[in-house]
Amino acid sequence: MSFPLLTATAALPAIGAVATAAVPAARRNAAKSLALVFSLATLALAIVVLVRFDPDGGRYQLTESHSWIADFGVTYELGVDGIGVALVALTALLIPFIILAGWHDADPLETGSKRWRPTQGFFALILAVEAMVIISFEATDVFLFYIFFEAMLIPMYFLIGGFGDRAHEHGEEVASTQRSYAAVKFLLYNLVGGLIMLAAVIGLYVVAGNFSLTEIAEARANGTLDMATNTERWLFLGFFFAFAVKAPLWPLHTWLPNAMGEATTPVAVLITAVVDKVGTFAMLRFCLQLFPEASKWATPAILVLAVISIIYGALLAVGQRDIKRLVAYASISHFGFIILGIFAMTSQGQSGATLYMVNHGISTAALMLVAGFLISRRGSRLIADYGGVQKVAPVLAGTFLIGGLATLSLPGLAPFVSEFLVLVGTFARYPAIGIIATFGIVLAALYTLVLYQRTMTGPVKPEVSAMPDLRARELVVVAPLIVLLIFLGVYPKPVTDIVNPAVKQTLSDVHKKDPQPEVEAAK
Repeated sequence: MSFPLLTATAALPAIGAVATAAVPAARRNAAKSLALVFSLATLALAIVVLVRFDPDGGRYQLTESHSWIADFGVTYELGVDGIGVALVALTALLIPFIILAGWHDADPLETGSKRWRPTQGFFALILAVEAMVIISFEATDVFLFYIFFEAMLIPMYFLIGGFGDRAHEHGEEVASTQRSYAAVKFLLYNLVGGLIMLAAVIGLYVVAGNFSLTEIAEARANGTLDMATNTERWLFLGFFFAFAVKAPLWPLHTWLPNAMGEATTPVAVLITAVVDKVGTFAMLRFCLQLFPEASKWATPAILVLAVISIIYGALLAVGQRDIKRLVAYASISHFGFIILGIFAMTSQGQSGATLYMVNHGISTAALMLVAGFLISRRGSRLIADYGGVQKVAPVLAGTFLIGGLATLSLPGLAPFVSEFLVLVGTFARYPAIGIIATFGIVLAALYTLVLYQRTMTGPVKPEVSAMPDLRARELVVVAPLIVLLIFLGVYPKPVTDIVNPAVKQTLSDVHKKDPQPEVEAAK
């Protein structure tokens, strides 16, 4: 029996979570170090998975299958395609930086505080989320996927509600109330989506007789499983609703600004750069493969919602006074681009969407983490409380600028390539939608450059005059992300070579081909 590499990649952070939580309370630094070691070991395993994966090989590789609940057709079934392996690598890459960035975020508060911050619990919960996200990217059994898709809500709830941002202008009591509200809102939105999906999962079993993604998709392709049109559409809507909440897609997005605003900065990165990717990934893996005809039927409505997300998120980002909420609304706009690329049903669009998932994770992590370092120095999330930072902390300002330029998809930085592919792929089939979506780029330039201008340039405000520049630990967090943004902006081929075969398979599932360009006949 070959080594269960995919199981090990998901199990290692789970073991690390248990080990970190078991460290005695007095040894906080040991707990932090242990969590970092486990996250780095998981990254090493993810690199092995990436190296072992053959883009020209079978669709699902490194597969594992074991009987689990045989009476109900549930199997422990794992496998990765090019899209899944890229997102596993992204998750494993970002978690060590999230842990390093949050090194002091769960330290005890000042003497006399009524709120106790269990340091071990904070880092154990981060590792638990990593384990659940990774197995969600690997699961090829629908029921197995559903369990971890829902289970990750529990540690995320405690991370948002139990470890909030210290930079709150209204004091600890108000902060605690708003943090609890954000955590409950996050949980309720995602639980409702999950319950609707559960009904669809049960319906799928009734129709198909098992939960195996590969078996159901194969049966659909060869005609041995024929779903009634209305049945397929209802099942599709049940799955898509849950994924749209997680993504988040307008109008199911309202939990995200609250959650990111009230969470610590590393947890905010965990939400938008890691956890939310499960929603868009699942649209590609489950919606399009299991329900190809319903996916095509719903495409016009989904494209409209995606364009609304792009413009709406960007417009609200322009008007924000809070740095973290600005990044949250910008992410809503970016997720609109990802969903637009998925449902454009072209190879360029879906390749761009998958690449966008990776690049958005890196660029948002870079911008948000630097913003967190900035906020921790000043003790405020309000844009108006800053000014002239580049004169006193030039390295911090420079990295903030690069993260911001990546967010607006500047050519030469990684998100540009993915956004360009999404727009090209969309324009090829839906030119009007592509033109409207392009306005999101203009708005992104506006909110990013205005944010930089108001915080980093101008006269130095007295409150930031003594602000220290980035420290060694913070540079270790930010520098690799900046390097990746530049490298993938100039040379995205390593990622596109991995994801493109999987994209072609997905287009084949929905019986779509790229539209041929209309060339006027030579006279």
